[in-house]
Amino acid sequence: MLVLALDTSTPAVTAALGEVSAGGMRGLAERRTVDPRAHGERLAPQVQLVLEDAAVRARDLGAIVAGVGPGPYTGLRVGLATAAAMGQALSIPTYGICSLDALGRAAGPGRVLVATDARRREVYFATYVDGVRVTDPDVAKPADLRIEADRAVGEGSLKYSEIFGVPIDDRLLFPPGEALIALAAAKVREGAASEVLTPLYLRRPDAVEPAARKSVLH
Repeated sequence: MLVLALDTSTPAVTAALGEVSAGGMRGLAERRTVDPRAHGERLAPQVQLVLEDAAVRARDLGAIVAGVGPGPYTGLRVGLATAAAMGQALSIPTYGICSLDALGRAAGPGRVLVATDARRREVYFATYVDGVRVTDPDVAKPADLRIEADRAVGEGSLKYSEIFGVPIDDRLLFPPGEALIALAAAKVREGAASEVLTPLYLRRPDAVEPAARKSVLH
């Protein structure tokens, strides 16, 4: 079954295509553009390019996987809204995967800190052992992290490498789409029911509704 993966939880706009079978998962194509201000403009072309790279059409897809964050509000919702809309239009299931988990899986063996840039001089983070998450995703200032890892990956780790004080793998900065598909492969094989793509924000968006005005009448 052909599976499309989308992730806009970081400055990277990622689309990937993989084939899930009873024997495993095979990556077919992946496209990534780093542009924190143009998720909405970049994602659709990325999807079209990975489909063209693999010589398939949207109607050939069997499922869609989306990185649900954590990530900044505006960028994250672009990927989730696109995945949900495509799933509905194509009548195929959608599955959500924590975006940090994709980095954790791709990081491989050992105890690894995954940290992405949360802006406001903070990071989204979680710790992984042999690719499996062992702490809940959270957000904090880099200096406040209690780091219990041998190395770190993710854009946030590179940005605050001097504070973290552990080796940084700068080859792995953004969630790989192929890893997202691999993490959802069991659900795809089982034909699991489509999931609601609930974003993992971890904090409130910058824009909030104004407080109710107090009455001046007595």
